[in-house]
Amino acid sequence: MAAHRIGVERLGEPSESEWCSVTKFATSRPLADPEAAARKLVEIAAATPAVQDGRIHIERINSQFVAQLKGSKGHPEFGAGIAFAKERGWLEVHESGTYVRLLKHGETP
Repeated sequence: MAAHRIGVERLGEPSESEWCSVTKFATSRPLADPEAAARKLVEIAAATPAVQDGRIHIERINSQFVAQLKGSKGHPEFGAGIAFAKERGWLEVHESGTYVRLLKHGETP
């Protein structure tokens, strides 16, 4: 009886195309690819002044990286990016994890 009340219109089920165009299940994550995240981290590291012997405090890179993601936590992307950059020889991560050093092309850690 409720569907017959004045002013209440019964809506049919949306079609699959209507449902998909309206529903968004997750937000876009532009740095979800580890290589893209690593390139962004290297870009940030290159623009960040080193404190001593080319060392850059990791929290300075992390804060800028997360700020550029605009509200996203960014922790999975940051960790994957650091690991990828380290694996490729772009960054050297100190054993304590407190700072990184940007490596020149061909330089070994």
